[in-house]
Amino acid sequence: MNVARRVEELGPARRAVALGTFDGVHRGHRAVIDAARSTGLRTVVVTFDPHPRQVFGERIELLVPLGRRLELLEEIGVDDTLVLRFDEELAALTPESFADGVLRRIGAEVVAAGDGFRFGRERAGDLALLERLGFDVRRVPFVENVSSSRIRALLGAGEVDAAAQLLGRPPEAEGIVVMGDQRGRLLGFPTANLETPPGVLVPALGIYAGFTLGHRTAISIGTNPHYGGVERRVEGHLLDFDGDLYGQRLVFELWRRLRDEAAFGSEAELIEAIDRDVAQTRLVERPI
Repeated sequence: MNVARRVEELGPARRAVALGTFDGVHRGHRAVIDAARSTGLRTVVVTFDPHPRQVFGERIELLVPLGRRLELLEEIGVDDTLVLRFDEELAALTPESFADGVLRRIGAEVVAAGDGFRFGRERAGDLALLERLGFDVRRVPFVENVSSSRIRALLGAGEVDAAAQLLGRPPEAEGIVVMGDQRGRLLGFPTANLETPPGVLVPALGIYAGFTLGHRTAISIGTNPHYGGVERRVEGHLLDFDGDLYGQRLVFELWRRLRDEAAFGSEAELIEAIDRDVAQTRLVERPI
């Protein structure tokens, strides 16, 4: 997939544009992209970074960082992605200026977007305007109950299996493997500790069954209350794995929340609980 940051980086082509933020690339987003792909024209996703709501002062935790968003778009067969920097200058463009300066310049003939999509200064532009400007507009109805805000709520409650149904894939936690306290290794369960990207949602605290690097993984999202910790950490014990992961980027798939994190009466009780977590992780099925 070709990734461009400026309009002029895209060569001339007859294109069908899927227009939106696409945070999470969930089932509703894929419906928009499928509408563009069905035209047979070269498919380009036009998306924004940072999230427009962040620029307007809202606090919003992304479902995935931009890099992962681009990987997901490539996986579903998008030809080009244009990542526009969303700033005050872009936000100030009239809808007509956006249509002429972005859509026409990249060769857009078809524009697909969610039925309620708005764009341009003060969100004054809509799909009816694009039709009046001569674009072949594909209005994509909302997929029932599927939205980024709904997925955020489910992940905030630890309901990762329900979130997977809306995403069309298991939810994830990702980051770079960094040095931890080494307690897991001493207990017999070495873990990969992730430094997660800022501004990206991390699901509710707890113990999860998941998957990474071809291995089922028992994952802890929490503060290590047994040792009096206060800093949230994301760490995973890869079952049947032996190797050095420091410095690598890992993406943990989260399949099911197993339990709350807890402090135990002794280290022996903690080890017994981890044993149970590992045994459950071996049995849990991928949610989708």
